[in-house]
Amino acid sequence: MELLYIVLLAAGGVLATLLLLLMLGAIYYDLTRTKIPPEFDQPLKLRVLYWGGIMLFIVAKICELLGICRQVDVIRFALSFRKPRLDPSLLAKDLLFDGVPVRVYQPKAPSAGLRKAIVLFHGGAGLVGSIDLYQDISNRIAKEADVVLVAVRYGLSPEHPYPSQYKQCLAATAHLMQNAEVYGVDPSQVVIFGDSAGGNFTSVVAQQLTKRPDLPKLRAQALIYAGIQAMDFNLPSYVQNATMPLLTQENVVNFGLEYFSQDLALKDDILRGSHVPDDFRLKYRKWVSADNIPEKFKRGYQQVPLAPFKPEVYKQFPELLEETFSSIFAEDHIIKELPETFIVTCEYDVFRDDTLLYKKRLEDCGVKVRWFHAEQGFHGVLNFSDLGPFTFPAGVEIVDRIIDFVKSL
Repeated sequence: MELLYIVLLAAGGVLATLLLLLMLGAIYYDLTRTKIPPEFDQPLKLRVLYWGGIMLFIVAKICELLGICRQVDVIRFALSFRKPRLDPSLLAKDLLFDGVPVRVYQPKAPSAGLRKAIVLFHGGAGLVGSIDLYQDISNRIAKEADVVLVAVRYGLSPEHPYPSQYKQCLAATAHLMQNAEVYGVDPSQVVIFGDSAGGNFTSVVAQQLTKRPDLPKLRAQALIYAGIQAMDFNLPSYVQNATMPLLTQENVVNFGLEYFSQDLALKDDILRGSHVPDDFRLKYRKWVSADNIPEKFKRGYQQVPLAPFKPEVYKQFPELLEETFSSIFAEDHIIKELPETFIVTCEYDVFRDDTLLYKKRLEDCGVKVRWFHAEQGFHGVLNFSDLGPFTFPAGVEIVDRIIDFVKSL
C-alpha cells in the first residue's frame, strides 16, 4: 500500500511538472510571438485565454506526432466539453434539413403569427466548432428576438472538403424557406448569420440565393468579422494585428491551408500574394485595396505591394480566389441583388478590413448596410459573450446589436 502511494505521488509530481512546463512554454511563446496594443483594455484576460489555446495546440500536436490521433481531433474533443444549457423558455430539436443536421430553437410561448427565422452558421475556420459551442448565443437570440433559430451542423474539413460547407448551409437554408410554415416561420422573414468562417459561408449563401428564383427573397444577412477575400493578406488590419491574439496574420493562412488540405509550405508565398495572377490583380484591385479603407483605420500604414506572381503556387491553390470562397469578387449584378446587411467589425482583428471592403462594395451597389464597429473587439470575441470571468463586454454588445438588428426588420 505504501509503495502504491509512493508511485501515485511520483506520477502526480511528474504530471504537475509537465503541466507547469507546458504552461511556461505557452506563456513564453505568447510573450515572444504576440503583441497586444496598449489601447486594448483587458490584455491579461485575453492572454490567459490564449495561453490555454496554445497549451491545447501543443498537446494536440504532440498527439499527432506520436501517431495517436490528428491534431484537429484533439482540439475538437477538448471543445466538445463546453455544452451550455438550453434556456428553459425554448424548445430545441435536432433534425435533418435536406440531409443536413440542424438544431431548431423555438420559443415555447405562443405567437400571434408566423415568426422571423435566423439561420446560424458557426465559426471555426471550417475545421472546428459546433452548434453546441454556440448554444448560449443561440439561446439569447432566439429568446430575446423572439425568433425561430436554426443552427446548421455543417460537416468540417478535412472529412468534408471545400466547397461542401457552404453547400450544406445553402441546402439547409433553402429547406427552411421551402417549409417555413411547418416551423412557424414567415418565409419572407428569413435571416442568415455567421461569424468568422461562418460569416464567409453567410456571404456566399446570400449570393447563391440570388440565383434561386424558386425561393422567397432572403430578408437579411448578418456578417460578424467575416473573412471575405484571399487576395491581399497585407491590408492595414492584417499588418496592425499581425501578432494579435486570438487570430494572427500567419494563422489566417495556416488555417486556410489546413481547411483546403494544402501543403503548409505554401504559407509564405500566399502571405506575400504570389498566388494572385497579374490579370486578376488588375481587374480586382478596384475592390481589394487599402485605398478603399477609411483613413482612421490606417494609422501610419505603409502599403505592402503583392509579390511577383508564381504560376506554380496559383495552380496548386486556385480555390482561394473563387467567389465561392472570396465572395468580394462576385460581379455587380449579384451584389446588387443582396438583401439588407448587418456588418460587425472589430478593431483588433485581422479580418476588419475584409469586412470594411465588403461593406463598401455593398454600399456602392445600393445595398442597405448597417454597421457596428467594436472598438475593443478582437477575433472570436462573440464566443466570450457569456463565459463567466472570461466574458468580454464587446462580445455582449455584439450579441445585443444582432438582436436589435433582427427585431428592427
